[in-house]
Order: sequence, then structure tokens, then C-alpha cells
Amino acid sequence: MNKWAVLAIVGIGVFMATLDSSIVNISLPAIASHFQVPLNGAVEWIIIAYLVATAAVLLTAGRLADMLGRKVVWISGLAVFTLGSTLCGAAPNLPILIVSRAFQGLGGALIMAVSPALLTSAFPAHERGRALGFNAVTVALGVSVGPTLGGLITSSLSWRWIFYVNVPIGIIGIIATLRILKESMKRNSGRFDPLGALLLAVGMASLTGSLSFGGEIGWTSPILLALVVLGVLSLVALPFVEAQVASPIIDFSLFSNRVFLSANISLILNFLALFAVSVMLPFYFEELRHFRTELAGLLLTPLPLTIALIAPLSGSLADRVGSRWLAATGMTIACIGLILISQLNAQSSIFDIIWRLVVVGAGQAIFQSPNNSALLGLLLARGRDWPLAF
Repeated sequence: MNKWAVLAIVGIGVFMATLDSSIVNISLPAIASHFQVPLNGAVEWIIIAYLVATAAVLLTAGRLADMLGRKVVWISGLAVFTLGSTLCGAAPNLPILIVSRAFQGLGGALIMAVSPALLTSAFPAHERGRALGFNAVTVALGVSVGPTLGGLITSSLSWRWIFYVNVPIGIIGIIATLRILKESMKRNSGRFDPLGALLLAVGMASLTGSLSFGGEIGWTSPILLALVVLGVLSLVALPFVEAQVASPIIDFSLFSNRVFLSANISLILNFLALFAVSVMLPFYFEELRHFRTELAGLLLTPLPLTIALIAPLSGSLADRVGSRWLAATGMTIACIGLILISQLNAQSSIFDIIWRLVVVGAGQAIFQSPNNSALLGLLLARGRDWPLAF
């Protein structure tokens, strides 16, 4: 199986998923206006529904890839995501759009669960960082094209077409996968763990939902507190349930490995910070600064474009010098950039916005490829799939 063909196939799915995320963010004001709802109200569910669905099934999707094979899960992810995009574009009202976004999130989870493993299994160990660097370029292109394309589509056509644009990409990805991708992993014949999957889904969905709506319904709301309690109890019970089954959803022995634990904690904190920037900046541009949608989209591109330029170099460098200090340096630079972004105000110049985003992008590029390479190298040695946020 040609490694570059695998890279192209994975790139199609990853590009589609990242393009969708960045297009939706920039178009939220237009969607809110169309359905006549406030920006800080139910329209937030368009993002949150996707996140909750993804968080609920992401790790379970990785376990399914172990059992059924990565190709089956990958094709299923592309198909579900493409169908979800069609349903989102055709949604006649906000509730149906939200449900369709949750369905789309299921497809996104399947894609995220296997895309890094497909790459690392196709490339030799000494090229793993390079492969993940190229994957980061695909992510960056999807993120950078999304805001500009979303602004142009929303202003010239309709917000519905920001979802329809995924349909031809998804169809191409499915056809290419069926024709080119060969299953190269040995499947794990162990039984599926339904109780573990249920506890994980309930726990992740409850905590994600409660954190997303704490500011809106109040942190002391009975509904929110009930969600928190349900989520915590589900996740606390999970290790005890998993210890009793032969093929658990999560191999908790992995957390005793210092590299695995530190790489995952770093990855979670990194994307929490980055997500806050990607969600809030469109509102800063359009609501506070009153920039046109097209300009707002363009101003979101410096960060991902910087990642696209630096990530391949970072990945190749990690193959030669290792990941530890390179990832730490990248995280430090990204933190400095985020602090600088927090200082933006209503009088900040466009240049001030751009160079701050470039700093964050440089830090992200230097951090992501080495960190993911170290994590996936460990997992491949253990024969497990572990989903990453690209």
C-alpha cells in the first residue's frame, strides 16, 4: 500500500472535518439571524452538539477500530459525516440543525479515531513525525480556507452551503478509500464492552454539556449540577467496570506510562486553549469590531497558515532530535501568543491581530507534531488505536 496514497486519503477526511469546523464558526452570526435567535442562546448548540457527540463516542470509536479494522471505521466516518452535512444544509429549523450537527459529530469522531493511526501504520517509524507534520498542514489548510470560504459562501449564497460543500469531498473520500486503502492491521477479536462504552459516553457527554452551558444556565442550576454529578459518577465507575472485562474500551494501564499521561494532558490543555480562540474571535471581529464577514474570515487565517508552514519542519526535526524539548518549546510559545491575544481590544490594529495569531500558530506547529508522534509511537507498540484531535 502506497504511503503517499494513504496520506492523500487521510488528508481528504481530515480536510473535510477541519473545514467544516472553521466554516461553521464564522457563519454563526448569519445562522442566528436566519433563525432569529440571539448569538448567546440556542445557536451555541450548533457547536456544542457536535462537541458532545464527538466526545461521547471518540474513544469507543478507537476500540471499534481495534475490533473491526480501521478501514471499516474510516469509511463509516466519512459516510456519516457526509450524510450529516447534507442534513445540516437541509435543516428547516434550528432544532433539526442541532440534531444533524450531533449526527455529524458521530462521523467526525470516527474520522478522528483512526486518521492518525492510518498514517503512522503506513509510514516507517523514522518518518512518523514527517507524516504527522504533513497531516498538520492538511488541518491548517482546512482551518485557514474555512473562514474565508465560509465568509464568501455566506455572503454570496447562503449559510446552508457551508454544509453542502462537504458532500462532494466526502463522496470523493469514500470512493478513494474503497479503491486504494488496504487493511493492514491485525484485528483484535475481543468482545465489545457495551457497559464501558455507555458509561464513557454518558460521562463525557454530561461533563461536556455542563461545561458548555454553565455560563448560560448558571453554575448552581439544578440541571447543571445533575449533569456534573452524572458525568463524574459515570467516569468514576468506569475503571472498576473496565477492570472486570477482558477487552476494555480503555486500557487504563496506559496511564501508568509517564509519556502517555503527559502527552495526553498537554494535548487536552492545548486544544482547550485553541478552541477558545477559534470560537471567540469571530464574535470579536463581527460583533465588537463590526468587520465584514469576508474580512473576519481572512483575519482567522494567519494562525493555521503559520501551522502549515512550520509543522512539516517540526515533524521532521522531531524524527531527528526527539519530541520532549521540541513539544515543550512549542507549548511555551503558544502560551505567550495566547496571552498576547488576550490583550486585544476595540482599538487594536489589524497588524496587532495578525502577528499575535502568527505567534500562536508557530507554537502550535512546534508542539503538535512532536507530541503526537511520541504518543502514537507508544500506542503502536502496544497495538492500540487512540484518537487524537488531528
